[in-house]
Amino acid sequence: MEARMTSPANPDVITAIQHLYKAIHAGGVDQRLLSLVHLRASQINGCSPCIFATIQPAKKAGETEERLHNVVAWRETPFYTEQERAALALTEAATRLQDGAPGVTDEIWDAAVDHFSEEQLGAIILEVALTNFFNRINRTIREQAGKTW
Repeated sequence: MEARMTSPANPDVITAIQHLYKAIHAGGVDQRLLSLVHLRASQINGCSPCIFATIQPAKKAGETEERLHNVVAWRETPFYTEQERAALALTEAATRLQDGAPGVTDEIWDAAVDHFSEEQLGAIILEVALTNFFNRINRTIREQAGKTW
């Protein structure tokens, strides 16, 4: 598979994305949890560059190989806290918006509200949205994992 473009972003877009990241990181959510959210959304969307780019920074922030390898099956493993499970359920529901999908149900939302402040929820939701944004761009232009960033 060959990439379709070499540089799809312009400087104004890069600046806007940097502001979004600043807002996400100001939300008070642990970086390791944001990495799990990014990784899970990217797995759902099949975005190899985002999956690749998440692993090293997550490990540097203290995430374990075991948890990174098992986030794809987080429901069936004992490696995640209830707070992390609530964030991962929210991530999946907000990412899977295809025809007929229920999206974020009241049950999923209520579980997230039980574990996060409104500011933290805003950061998680923005992380999910920004991840999906990157996933869609990367899939469209056939970006290669590890090739450019």
